[in-house]
Amino acid sequence: MQRHHSDLTSHAQGSFEARAAQSTSGAFATRGTRSLSGVLQRSLAHQSIPHPGGSASTPPTSLEWWVITQPGTGLSLPAQLSSPASEAVPAGPIGGALKRALDVAVASLALILLAPLLLMTALLIKATMGGPVLFAHSRVGLNGKVFRCYKFRTMVNDAEERLRRYLDQDPRIAREWQETCKLAHDPRVTSLGQLLRKASVDELPQLINVLRGDMSCVGPRPITAIELQRYGARAADYLKTRPGLTGLWQVSGRSSLSYASRVELDGLYVRNWSMLLDLAILVRTLPAILKFNQAA
Repeated sequence: MQRHHSDLTSHAQGSFEARAAQSTSGAFATRGTRSLSGVLQRSLAHQSIPHPGGSASTPPTSLEWWVITQPGTGLSLPAQLSSPASEAVPAGPIGGALKRALDVAVASLALILLAPLLLMTALLIKATMGGPVLFAHSRVGLNGKVFRCYKFRTMVNDAEERLRRYLDQDPRIAREWQETCKLAHDPRVTSLGQLLRKASVDELPQLINVLRGDMSCVGPRPITAIELQRYGARAADYLKTRPGLTGLWQVSGRSSLSYASRVELDGLYVRNWSMLLDLAILVRTLPAILKFNQAA
């Protein structure tokens, strides 16, 4: 799940935190295996996994393999993400009715199961911060359609004024904001907001966006129109699908990834989409959240 930030004023740079590559050996699971790991293993050719491309200081232009380690099984499940045949952008929206059906099923079930948590979070926000419980910001979706993306509110009421004063206090802080539109210590975020962000609970209202058809359970992270201009050739990739609650970026490092690396992962996801890849990302999302890292 993606973190909220304002329109970018400068492209964030940084090294790509490549996930450790592993080699698999032996035969894949038998035909009778009905678990997700068995389905994935039977659908993927057995090969060694090379280290992702790219130098230490720049994001890779291609990612040959993405390694998924299914929690609790010790299995390393390789999902091929880049090949000469997969560089072309799909002709139409990816996934179609099958992907949409998965979105509706997962989002509906999640809203039912998480209803107590959603209610408790809303009450805590109202009691500690007052004002509105939800925050809506504009994001670009499928085919360039702009929609209102919902989140639980995590900032104080006078957020913009507080940010202005904070940036005026120290040129180094102002430079940090100018370069990344993110702050290591953001004075606008409340204590409750920090907790909600770390646990990605603030993004749960986006399940409503999924049911409305604005977003998908899995896809590129939602971005603003200004950010889309910075995607360059990858903008065509982004517009081919609905933004996602989670994606390759979510299970591949979250905020530890550079901005450029996130863009590349979004493109790789679109150009190599499959239902199995969506299922694998969904399986990996909960463990990624439970690591309790600060998300992007």
